[in-house]
Amino acid sequence: MQETNEIRDKVVLVGLNSPVLRKEELADETTMEELAALVDTAGGVTEGIILQNREKPDPRTFIGEGKVAEVQLYCENTGATMVIFDNDLSPSQQRVLTELLGIQVLDRCGLILDIFAQRAKTREGRLQVELAEYQYLLPRLTGMWTHLERQGGTSGKGAIGSKGPGETQLETDRRLIHKKIDKLRADLDDVRRVRSTQRQQRRKNEIPVVAIVGYTNAGKSTLLNRLTGAAIPANNRLFDTLDTTSRLLTVSETQDVILSDTVGFIRKLPHQLVEAFKATLEELEYADLLLHVIDVSNPEWQQQAQVVEELIGELGASDLPRIEVFNKSDLSGGEILPRGEDMVTISAKTGAGIEELLHLIDLRLDKGARRVVIHLPYDKGGMLDMLYREAKVELVEYTDTIDVTAVCAPRVLGQLVPYVQEAEGADGE
Repeated sequence: MQETNEIRDKVVLVGLNSPVLRKEELADETTMEELAALVDTAGGVTEGIILQNREKPDPRTFIGEGKVAEVQLYCENTGATMVIFDNDLSPSQQRVLTELLGIQVLDRCGLILDIFAQRAKTREGRLQVELAEYQYLLPRLTGMWTHLERQGGTSGKGAIGSKGPGETQLETDRRLIHKKIDKLRADLDDVRRVRSTQRQQRRKNEIPVVAIVGYTNAGKSTLLNRLTGAAIPANNRLFDTLDTTSRLLTVSETQDVILSDTVGFIRKLPHQLVEAFKATLEELEYADLLLHVIDVSNPEWQQQAQVVEELIGELGASDLPRIEVFNKSDLSGGEILPRGEDMVTISAKTGAGIEELLHLIDLRLDKGARRVVIHLPYDKGGMLDMLYREAKVELVEYTDTIDVTAVCAPRVLGQLVPYVQEAEGADGE
């Protein structure tokens, strides 16, 4: 899809509501509005929305021949260049609809993949998107391009004398795509190994990891910027952030954390993307704390929060402690929000509630670290190296002893008991 100020695809959106479809497969006014927002993110403009109620999907055209004719007429009248379905289409349905309508037909999954392809910037992000695109493309090869069905002598379309056995173009392309998928998976395994090494280093330094999760456009990047000054582009668009960003955040005098932003979740997230983005989202599994950011200005915030919870479960992170961060309180219109031990209301945009959030994070991750002054005799100078590795060293002065001001976990303090003095203003005094 074109993303430019000059040329924008004109799109007609189509959705089907049927009692035989599962809840997550249904199209309704809310999901169609979200689809229109996705089209805007991709650089298109929505010319119209057609929502159909039908007893069951038509196996050939999904919406039935009569409704296809109606959509075709609507496209002609509006000059639409593309039709996008809110429901998933089978490869054969997508092919038939493209032939009948005479313009490109995508489903929601295809549109999200298109957005991801535009937005991914890092090598890892691009690898993940490419893998998802090939997995989406593979079952759709047949009929997408007529040349893929060619085989010399078997179709009746080949040149005289070309009859005989041989690999079809379709089989060739399938084999090449399978080979490409295997290569991409191997590359992503390398990415996972690098991430694992980084995580082990963080574990050694005992720096907790806090992962920001939430529905797309909930304000995760704005929150990361507010907390760390990361200067990540934060626009009012779905899927504006696709690549994980990690920053060091000082939560309190005795607590530093690694804060990681993640890709936004969305209902009807293509399963190819859930799989392909495991390398990014597996950060959740190793996080010490989740910040679930919820956009309380959205009337659908409860349903959106449920989608996020289900996906967290799918990623194997259900048991992680979390804080529910009710964001955009400045836009919520005074609605009464849930209150509880691990809940906080904030506005990442204005900064309201941020101090309370930092206090909650500190409480949740408190492992008894203390700021102390350590008076090391010079013959114990080798312990300074250990402190640089295992603690947060703030100041080193050389007097009668080596005086080290540091924030230390109990495990480190246990090795230094004879030399430790509580620092002025240290927690617990």
